[in-house]
Amino acid sequence: MSKQDLQKSAAALLALHVPGTPVVLPTVWDAWSAKLAVDAGFAALTVGSHPVAESVGKPDGEGMSFDELTARVAQITGAVDVPISVDIESGYGETPQRIIDGLLSVGAVGFNIEDTVHKEGKRIRTAEEHAALVGELRRAADAADVHVVINARTDLFLRQDGDEANRFERAVSRLKLCAEAGADSLYPVGRHDPDTLRRLTSELPLPVNAIALPDQDDPASFGPLGVGRISFGPFLQGALSARAGELLARWR
Repeated sequence: MSKQDLQKSAAALLALHVPGTPVVLPTVWDAWSAKLAVDAGFAALTVGSHPVAESVGKPDGEGMSFDELTARVAQITGAVDVPISVDIESGYGETPQRIIDGLLSVGAVGFNIEDTVHKEGKRIRTAEEHAALVGELRRAADAADVHVVINARTDLFLRQDGDEANRFERAVSRLKLCAEAGADSLYPVGRHDPDTLRRLTSELPLPVNAIALPDQDDPASFGPLGVGRISFGPFLQGALSARAGELLARWR
């Protein structure tokens, strides 16, 4: 993909992030699932680390290498012509330059970056450390002259980190630092009740990514809460797996 094509794709992905009118990025894991989503009419996709790992028999949590991930992303971008964002977990221990170069080389124009460092005992980066990494990734993307869409994620809710009494405030604070460092959207990953999600979207300065259960949640419920982006994490693959299990059980 040429630089001009990458620039156009990145701009198109960014423009889809509208609080109150959320873009739905179905979480895919291979060329088949990507084509399924595009044929259903979706304008952009995200590649999920968990479902990709499951699809190749590796554990989530950077059980794959960055090169293995980008090889799978290349298959997806070769099969569909829509903007692709990639869950790169905590960065696979790679430098920001190598991450940006690797993603652009396979036609991806966005990514999630989380604050759980899998290769270091799954510790959580400090707020300042995570924001600094986001800033380094933004500068690497700027040097490549492509506005790669950065979805900065925190795992504080998912991991129930620290004191629950101030967890919300700590999550908002660290995501605000990521916004200042150059993120484009913010991902307080976890299943939140409507009031919490509304508080998050009202207090955070960028579009907020919510995770949805594709077989259970009401698609119309997220917009009124101010959400700007919806993805499925491992839950689309899980729902399809459950249905496949039902079908196969008929033939045991």
